[in-house]
Amino acid sequence: MPIQPPGPESRVYAPSELNQEVRLHLEAGFPKLWIQAEISNLARPASGHLYFTLKDARAQIRCALFRGHAAGLGFRPENGQEVVVRGRLSLYEARGDYQLIADGMLEAGAGMLARAFEALKKKLDAEGLFDPARKQALPAWPKRIGLITSPSGAALQDMLRVLGQRWPAARVRLYPSAVQGEQAAGELLKALRAADRHGWADVLIIGRGGGSLEDLMAFNDETLARAIVAAKTPIVSAVGHETDFAIADFVADLRAATPTAAATAVSPDGPALRQQLMRLYRRLLRTTGQHFDRLAQRVDQLGHRLLLCHPGKRLDQHRLQLEQLQARNGHAIKRALDLRQQQLAGLQARLQARHPGRQLDQLTERLYTLEKRLRRAMGGELERKQRALAGLSRNLDNVSPLRVLERGYAVVRNPERQAITQRDDFIKGTKINILMNEFEVDCEITAAPRKGRIQ
Repeated sequence: MPIQPPGPESRVYAPSELNQEVRLHLEAGFPKLWIQAEISNLARPASGHLYFTLKDARAQIRCALFRGHAAGLGFRPENGQEVVVRGRLSLYEARGDYQLIADGMLEAGAGMLARAFEALKKKLDAEGLFDPARKQALPAWPKRIGLITSPSGAALQDMLRVLGQRWPAARVRLYPSAVQGEQAAGELLKALRAADRHGWADVLIIGRGGGSLEDLMAFNDETLARAIVAAKTPIVSAVGHETDFAIADFVADLRAATPTAAATAVSPDGPALRQQLMRLYRRLLRTTGQHFDRLAQRVDQLGHRLLLCHPGKRLDQHRLQLEQLQARNGHAIKRALDLRQQQLAGLQARLQARHPGRQLDQLTERLYTLEKRLRRAMGGELERKQRALAGLSRNLDNVSPLRVLERGYAVVRNPERQAITQRDDFIKGTKINILMNEFEVDCEITAAPRKGRIQ
């Protein structure tokens, strides 16, 4: 059937008119939108504009990013790169091409998360939420500590271990929450608000172990950050490792590098406190003794004065007052000492419950073993020294001049009992002494010596 020509009620478009009207409907019907896809066919003409195609596995769309927006990207787009582009849909009327006019672009994945993190950080900082002046001080002696973290994470065990070692007197309560994934931010917010509304804890620790930027995103949630700022309970943020930072770290009353560091920050040093109590106890005893010494000296002085004045009745009154004061002072001191001893006994009981007895037994057994080895080594060394001494004694005995005398030899000595060995010392008329093995003889030289040898 042949087509009929258009009637007077039908509008006949020129291509330019149709393209213009389509463009107007397209731009009015779609507000600004975001598209995540891969870049291809990227062109960088001398004008500074960027022309490229965004594509996925099944479709593509042509895009244009003009020079003014392209200059502020902060990174250099490349073909094959995954990006998130913001812009508005339009139509290039001259060719009837459907396209996206972009006014912003972000790197997808970690790059996008990092930019979102920096943008939120800048926003909250401008509002004064990072100002140290608004942050609360942590309690010096917390009795109750709340932990907002995963019940299955290693961070919880690290914090419980540190709190048990440093401050076992504190009660600890877990407010469980997921710390990773899409539901984590909502669960953290719910746990934080419940803990703060409950008001049980003196201080709260919110955190988790280390991870990638994606893993820590729950702690970069703006609603969670504002809830931390609004909380009445002091909050310590412990997210990741020492090099990891989250928005929660900046708005919390204190940022700890790790969950272990957070537990250390909120807990006093129990062993050091015990040592301080012992020092105070010894100081109390010393001060009390000095006070009694001064009272005794005062009594002696008053007694001496009373003896000089003989005020018997007044002396009895003062003695009675002194006894009453001593009794009251003794009761007060005893009560104070009993209280300190009870506190010390409580701390000692808690510390004794964690006393490393097994290690002490092992060290004692090792000391006993080393002592036995030392005794054996000393016995062996003493025996070797005795054998060496006996050998030296035999050698000394072998070269002893007494052995020579036993074989019939004699020692000729002058009157000063010095041995004579030179021929010129034998002078006629000189008195000499001859020492034999078992006796000695005093003689006189009657003739000059003659040359000769033993026959």
